[in-house]
Amino acid sequence: MSYTIRPLCSGYIPTKPLEYWYHFSCSKFIEKYGLTNELDQLPDFTFLIEGGEKLILVDTGMSWDEHADKYHHGPSTQRPGIDDIESRLAQVGYKPEDVDIVLFTHMHWDHVFYIEKFVNARFIVNEVEWNYAHNPVSLHFKSYCRPIIRKDGDVTYKDQFIAPYDIVDEEAGINVPARFETVRGEVEIVPGVTVFESFGHSPGSMSVMVETEEGPYFCVGDAVFVMGNIDAPQDMVDKLHYDICPPGRYVDMVAAWEGIREFLRRCNRAGVDPYKHLLLAHDTILSAAVEAYEADHDNKLPVIGSKDSDFDFDKYSKAIIAKESAAKGTDPAAVERKYFGAKADSKPWAERAKEIGGIEL
Repeated sequence: MSYTIRPLCSGYIPTKPLEYWYHFSCSKFIEKYGLTNELDQLPDFTFLIEGGEKLILVDTGMSWDEHADKYHHGPSTQRPGIDDIESRLAQVGYKPEDVDIVLFTHMHWDHVFYIEKFVNARFIVNEVEWNYAHNPVSLHFKSYCRPIIRKDGDVTYKDQFIAPYDIVDEEAGINVPARFETVRGEVEIVPGVTVFESFGHSPGSMSVMVETEEGPYFCVGDAVFVMGNIDAPQDMVDKLHYDICPPGRYVDMVAAWEGIREFLRRCNRAGVDPYKHLLLAHDTILSAAVEAYEADHDNKLPVIGSKDSDFDFDKYSKAIIAKESAAKGTDPAAVERKYFGAKADSKPWAERAKEIGGIEL
């Protein structure tokens, strides 16, 4: 079975690159590419998997601006009628009730909102994540939208302040938690779509491997926070012996590091380019590429994974240069260095892993 994938951006969230995108130990090796701690907007992607008997969605995306700004990260942007998951599905001809399965990479607030609209879907998440989402340490109350953080009588559903995955509305016939299924290890959900554990960013993160005509694609959620995490400039390899540039958001760095290695290992074994075949929830490069494609194709979203697709990755992957230079008045060469400089200074992962030694390929 060969599937295709549609990237659906549910909004934009501000983050600090040197705090969120990369581990602090990487700072002196990446600042030279123009990375600072000024707020940068990251997209928040969900991914729609088409082509099989079941319509599958990976995550449901972030909340509306007011909630995001007050309880999570502001100023966030979710344009009403454009970015929310219901509007994004409508853009490609679907409604939430058309979705058969929703796979959750993890249960942070920016991956689970509007879940109650998916009235016909199976919900599947890793068991570790499901359990932790209901009893996190205080540091993560906001990430999991626990009711204890409520202020000023705010609500997230009707008259309640509740995590979306806990919504029960007997009058409307909605019982979200009753429809959740949990998995452990590596599990084939349907032929050609497999989930596997990629712990680290959160206690129970999982990723989704999708078989396509172009080989496997991997929807990794936040396990790779930005594409630069799979880079390792040679001076970093020489001085720190790092084979990746690890992310700054994690609960378990060892698991997060091994998870990124596993993605690269799977890409290496499948003979596919990780810069193309890893689909990140917060990939700024992909976001600009999708926006450029929409502008060229009368607001249509691109299709990923088909050999017949007119979404030319090499062409559109550089769209971030024009977008950011126009938005910030930055020299295009500086933008290119920011997003692609570390990659240019990095050997392929398998080569640097061999150079360091002791890393399974």
